[in-house]
Parts: sequence; structure tokens; C-alpha cells
Amino acid sequence: MIKEIAVIGAGTMGSGIALACASAGYRVLLYDGFPEALEKGKNAISKNIDYLIHKGKISSDTASGFHANIAYVNRLDLCKVNLVIEAIIEKPEAKAEVFRELALINEPECMLVSNTSSLSINQLQKNIPNPGRFAGLHFFNPAHIMKLVEVVRGEDTSVQTIDNLVSFCKTLGKVPVVCNNAPGFIVNRVARNFYLEPLRIAETTTATPEMIDLVLENSGFKMGPFRLMDLIGMDINYAVSQSLYEALNEPGRLKPSELQKSKVDQGKLGRKSGSGFYDYSTQTNA
Repeated sequence: MIKEIAVIGAGTMGSGIALACASAGYRVLLYDGFPEALEKGKNAISKNIDYLIHKGKISSDTASGFHANIAYVNRLDLCKVNLVIEAIIEKPEAKAEVFRELALINEPECMLVSNTSSLSINQLQKNIPNPGRFAGLHFFNPAHIMKLVEVVRGEDTSVQTIDNLVSFCKTLGKVPVVCNNAPGFIVNRVARNFYLEPLRIAETTTATPEMIDLVLENSGFKMGPFRLMDLIGMDINYAVSQSLYEALNEPGRLKPSELQKSKVDQGKLGRKSGSGFYDYSTQTNA
């Protein structure tokens, strides 16, 4: 039975997942080894809770409960829980190392899951004691609001682990979708066309990012691809495209965009850096 959860990584996704779990009544430990990142995550959670109060979604008393359910820690050895959700940088070596440490800290039945959006669950499962307890649990940004969660089954993941994770997601008010491990899982495989084709259009100067967003947002999409890339983070979105491109043997249709790569190289990562395809200090095009 899941009572206490550790979320590893206090970035945008980690802090959002922590809030989603805390708001469902779970006791949450939000870990980050960098004090400034942990403080930033704490501030992001406070800001999101304040926004929910402002919008009349929750009361001040409820908000106090959310805050009380989250503890902020910078020692990994404190993360002795029933479920660990990893949400650190998308580098397999870094993830493998943190899971090795977490496996030593926790009991064999503790479930270990990764929020990776593109890395192989089969590969991450290797060298983890009791790999049947390991799976992917891919939330979407903002994690405390978005309903969908991909529950990704690795080749060694047990049926019980998948069943437990599906039930857990439902307690968060999420919609869990189970899939087998494969490049891009479901959403990122399908979504590449939503990003790459608009990027190609912009690269050929057929239309500007603003015009493309305007067309799609007025065709029924809640957010155009360029605004969405800025929200997700240019580095993360580009890394997913690159990972999927390589995993599928570099098909031309999935070749990552040089326009997006140039944004990453310039440090124009979107909202989190202040500019991407749009400038968030003035709300005009970057």
C-alpha cells in the first residue's frame, strides 16, 4: 500500500508531480541535491497553490493541507518510501546512478518509476535489484493539472507493479494509459509531427511561429506548437526528438530541427529561460 512517496528532482516536472501527489493526500518527500533547485521547486509549488486559491479551486485550509503533505529534503538517504518517482535530467547515466542508490536505500518491494519521456525503460531496468518493481510513469506538464499519465511496462516489469501504478494514478484523479516500452511511448511518438512539421514550415519562411500558432489555436488546439515547445522547455523537447530519431534509425521524417537546435544552443529554452520562440519579458515574439 502506498502511503509515502519520494519525488526525485525538484524541477518543473518534479515539483508538479509532488503537488499532484500531495493534493491527493499522500505524504511526499521532494528531493534535490542542489539547494537552489530545491528552493525553486518549493517556490513553484507555493505559487501553483496560491493560483488555485486565487481561482477559487481550493480553500486556504485545503492549501495548508497540501503544504503540510510535502517535506523538502536534500539527502537521498532520507527517501525511504513505498514509491519513488524519478524526474531528473534526461540522461540515462544519471538516472541509472540515482536508481542504484535508491534500490539500496529502500525495501525490495518499493516501486521505482521514472518520469522519462523518451529513454528506454528496458535499459533503465537493468542492474536494478528486483526489476519487476520498475516501470515508467510519464506525467505531462503541468503535472498537477494534466490528466494523462503513461504507465510504461518494461520487459521485466511485473503485472502487479503495473496494476498498482494504474490504481495509484486513479487516486490522483489521473487517466492512466498502459503501454509497452517503445521509442517515444505513445504521446511523444504521435506528437513529433505536431512539432517537426511546424518547425519545417518556419525554417522555410513560409510562415512565422506566431502565424502558425494563430492558425492552429483557431483551428481548435488549445496551444500552438511553438507556445507549447516554450512551455515544455526547448532543451527537453529537442532531446526527445533527438532520442526518438536515433532510436528509430534516423528516418528523414523525424530529423530534429536545426531551428530548434539553434534556440537550445543560444540558451533560449522558453518560459524557464525568459525567451524561446517568444520573449516572456514583453510577451512578444523572440
